[in-house]
Amino acid sequence: MVVGANDVTNPAAKNNKNSPLYGMPILEVDRAKAIIVLKRSLRPGFAGVDNELYYNPKCMMLFGDARDSLNKLFAALKS
Repeated sequence: MVVGANDVTNPAAKNNKNSPLYGMPILEVDRAKAIIVLKRSLRPGFAGVDNELYYNPKCMMLFGDARDSLNKLFAALKS
């Protein structure tokens, strides 16, 4: 589960030599079996680069306020 991260989870940093992120150390979130990203929008991060992770078939997006979203998710899991 990723909360609000963008550039530091973008696989372009290791896969796309033309990306301004290329060579930057990242969290290799794309290696997980399932990915849940909590964000307010699909807007690019500081580098202005679209995050390839968000188009990965294993990635699920949960849009909204992270605290509110997590509270609702935890409540659902408890019930």
